[in-house]
Amino acid sequence: MADVVAEQALKRTPLHEQHRALGAKIVPFAGYEMPVQYPGGITAEHKAVREGCGVFDVSHMGEFIVTGPDAVAFVNHVTTNDVAKLAVGQVHYSTILNERGTIEDDCLVYRMADRLMLVVNASNREKDLAHILRYKGDFDVTVEDRSDDYALLAVQGPKAEEILQPLTATDLSQIAYYWFAEGEVAGVSGIISRTGYTGEDGFELYVPAADAPRLWDALLATGRITPAGLGARDTLRLEMGMALYGNDIDDTVTPLEANLGWLVKLAKGDFVGKAALEAEKAAGIPRRLVGFTVAERAIPRHGYPVFHDGQPSGAVRSGTMSPTLGTSIGTAYLPAAAATPGTTFEIDVRGKRVAATVVKPPFYKDASHK
Repeated sequence: MADVVAEQALKRTPLHEQHRALGAKIVPFAGYEMPVQYPGGITAEHKAVREGCGVFDVSHMGEFIVTGPDAVAFVNHVTTNDVAKLAVGQVHYSTILNERGTIEDDCLVYRMADRLMLVVNASNREKDLAHILRYKGDFDVTVEDRSDDYALLAVQGPKAEEILQPLTATDLSQIAYYWFAEGEVAGVSGIISRTGYTGEDGFELYVPAADAPRLWDALLATGRITPAGLGARDTLRLEMGMALYGNDIDDTVTPLEANLGWLVKLAKGDFVGKAALEAEKAAGIPRRLVGFTVAERAIPRHGYPVFHDGQPSGAVRSGTMSPTLGTSIGTAYLPAAAATPGTTFEIDVRGKRVAATVVKPPFYKDASHK
């Protein structure tokens, strides 16, 4: 019995004590104890990232390292984007599908000279690994789950480069958006990636787990970086219309329905889920994920029922009051014919139906990402 309890215990990132010392509110998330906000509050953290610079501990994310002669071909087979077109030092966003064409996870793929790295969602880590290994077949590859070896710090905001540059000899101005370099930050070796989940400029730093506290402390010692938690991460990504697995996308929807068709390269050759997507495309995509706004002072929460022309159309997938825009925003799936800007529909907010209007994301248009 003790072993069962131990298996169910929440994990902690290498920065847990730093979060506690800062007075963070810790909540269970994807099997981890994670900071949802610090004493200054979500709105202040959100504003810091939009206007200056914030840092997120996202060490719970999963990292798989793929090596071997067939590494590129294998990852190309189990993801939808075209890995063969990645240059060394480049990264792209992609999806992992099942045979039904629905989304097992979204991920990032990094191409190094001698290996590939897949970055997956923490809640899907074990599922993803088992899933992709089912397709190993005759591919000459080795797949290692190195998630526990890495910590990941996301330094995000329009002033991120300016603040981070004095801490590294790597010329950050030479790292283009969705490219990366291997170097040191504050004496800690790792991967410096110009990526993020906020819409702002910034970097994601993959470093050895044991070195994460030293790096975190060095970042905060600049006096110009605000610690930010999961709450601000969610409001920031939603303002940009970025998908969250488990909300906007899951294994009941295809990338074509989720407006992620740009991640699907049907011409690249065979991959898991290709036949199902081709069939869906030929038959006509039945529904699409839309962004929406609500004029009333009502917040559309995840799970609230959605109605179009009086008929049920699923539920709100993501919803919040936008800290930047001061209005309610969200996402939902509507019949494809209705998924156009200006279409109105209704959301049941605690027993009252309120009007929502389809808008094209991103909701926030002035982000600094390059």
